[in-house]
Amino acid sequence: MKIARVLIDGRKRIGYLRDGLFVDCGEQTLDALLQQDVDLTTLARHSAEPSTHRAEALEYCQPLEAPPKVLCVGLNYADHTTESNYKQPDYPTIFLRCNTSLIAHGEPLVRPRVSHRFDYEGEMAVVVRRGGRHIAKGDALNHVAGYSIFNDGSVRDFQHRTPQWTLGKNFDGTGSFGPVLVTPDELPPGASGLHLTTRLNGTVVQSGNTRDLIFDVATLIAIISECMTLEAGDVLVTGTPAGVGHSRVPPLYMKAGDVCEVEIEGLGTLSNPVEEESGPA
Repeated sequence: MKIARVLIDGRKRIGYLRDGLFVDCGEQTLDALLQQDVDLTTLARHSAEPSTHRAEALEYCQPLEAPPKVLCVGLNYADHTTESNYKQPDYPTIFLRCNTSLIAHGEPLVRPRVSHRFDYEGEMAVVVRRGGRHIAKGDALNHVAGYSIFNDGSVRDFQHRTPQWTLGKNFDGTGSFGPVLVTPDELPPGASGLHLTTRLNGTVVQSGNTRDLIFDVATLIAIISECMTLEAGDVLVTGTPAGVGHSRVPPLYMKAGDVCEVEIEGLGTLSNPVEEESGPA
């Protein structure tokens, strides 16, 4: 099932996509449904009188209102590690994103006025259905609510000013998420084997496959939960393949007027225009 949150008459609604239509299932949030451990494939049962709307005409919201945690994995494709001139780590490289950095499908990515080095990173996102601590790898995929798409927009000069990447990954409006959440029953186990393509102004700049994740979804859940309690609604952003703009010669950065699209097989396409932050550069 492909689940979406959209604006209808100025109000946020949740529903699912079917044959080009959005089936409206009410005003509850995906966050609340996950907290209740609702089986999302039964979403239609949670609406007494579902209505339908043309999906292509709707404005999409982020799948989640406010994820408890957004945990991102760096250097999780060997080709990206090589192009970034890092040694391949033997343990996941984890950093956090704040909710203030996130935008929805169709909203503009904001190139900050303090930097011109605004880069794209197409990635697959995993949403946690059922939390826990010390989750066994063999049980980890049972904790997944679904999969989505993420553009981990990175302000490279700020990212590399220190060994910690936090600031360069958390400028307001630099990370896009959506447009839908796809439940695991529609995908291969762990969403492995899905082709990922990033396009900038229609030109392919990244081409990869989720089978090439160094730390796959089950491994990430097991390792992260050794450290912290995962919660329903947490988002794991699994890493980007080669082709980022910072590693090109000359570098290729996003600027106002650009359009960046991340397409993942079975998950759809996340598309965002780029605009500059208002004020002097």
